[in-house]
Amino acid sequence: MRKISLIIGREYFERVRNKSFIIVTLLMPILMIAIMAAPTLMMLYGGKSEVKRVMVVDRSGMVASRLYSSPEVEFVDVSELSKSEACAQYGAGSDVFGVLYIGSVVDARDSVQLITNSSSSMMLEENISGQISAIVEQEKLLSYNIENLDEILASVETHINLSTFVNDGTGAEENMESTSSSMNYILGLVLGMLLYMIIIIYGQMVLTSVVEEKASRVIDVMVTSATPFQLMMGKILGIAAVAVTQIAIWAILVISASKFLLPALMPADAAMSGDAMLSAVLSTIGDAGYLATIFAYMLLFILGGFLLYASLYAASGSAVDSVQDGQQFNSIIMMPIIVSIIVMMSVFNDPNSPLAFWTSVIPFTSPIVMMARIPFGIPTWEIILSLGLLYATFIFTTWLASKIFRVGIFMHGKRPSWQELWQWIKGA
Repeated sequence: MRKISLIIGREYFERVRNKSFIIVTLLMPILMIAIMAAPTLMMLYGGKSEVKRVMVVDRSGMVASRLYSSPEVEFVDVSELSKSEACAQYGAGSDVFGVLYIGSVVDARDSVQLITNSSSSMMLEENISGQISAIVEQEKLLSYNIENLDEILASVETHINLSTFVNDGTGAEENMESTSSSMNYILGLVLGMLLYMIIIIYGQMVLTSVVEEKASRVIDVMVTSATPFQLMMGKILGIAAVAVTQIAIWAILVISASKFLLPALMPADAAMSGDAMLSAVLSTIGDAGYLATIFAYMLLFILGGFLLYASLYAASGSAVDSVQDGQQFNSIIMMPIIVSIIVMMSVFNDPNSPLAFWTSVIPFTSPIVMMARIPFGIPTWEIILSLGLLYATFIFTTWLASKIFRVGIFMHGKRPSWQELWQWIKGA
């Protein structure tokens, strides 16, 4: 253990004293806080966008006069012009955003056309199509000759603001916490992608370290004082300590910001605005205890996921003479990680589906998928089961990788085949 601790110390201090480590460690929390707070700050303080002027050429005679303008878009009726005349008069170089042409039969194919002078937006197009759809629907209802139709429609129009709460099992309403699937989606996506980047970055760091020391023959000298297994474990645990240090610093900075900085930026009455999504966002980023729990789980899964993949990267690095040669094996190592990202996207639709459950339990995909599920409030036993299998698999893969490592570090000049790797495992 003394030899392993010396190798851990060398790997650890060599990296934490690096300027790039310090810069990334300090900048990443700022980015994380910005991602968490940006939607809320945009909703609270977002400025008004430039008003887009749209010239309307209406051949149906029933739409142009009933389109209503908003702070984002202004409609101007120029139905006396033809489509070609309007496009020529209000083309590029004018202060007009575009021309909206409406044919004589509004709901016919290609009857409604938006001809723009610059890039359009999905919100603008939905605004226009939504207004025209409502006008056409109202005209069709009027054909039934129902008296006071406008008053009837106004009286039955209802907007529902859905508030979501987590049931704690007690039945007491005051103990139920507000939640939001949109906020869970954002948090799960950020956590999943963060784990993906950390596993890739630090795993590649293990491979590069082994390859460089093998190529310079430094590892041949080191092995005279320590066994190959001690070298591999020292490198893996040393770089894992770097990752843990970085995550711990991020956790302290983000939790401190959520406790003191973010509440100071938010208006006191923001949470009382009646917007369920906004209330959930403010509740999440302002709950230091919740964020501390998330970071604790994150640390456990990052450590387990990194140790699992780092042992494979160490074995891959010992079997080749350059990082480029290692791509043959890295593509195999990367496949479960890529599958995890693909599955993570389906988790947001149903975090309790069989696919989400099994991929969050299988060790090679569980770190990323489980972290994407945790914000949705899954049972604790599933998290414990996932962690137990993850760390048990790490022990097995480390034993397996050590067999390749102890032979591979002395092999030079030839990239081994899969059959040769299997012989190393059986014969080492």
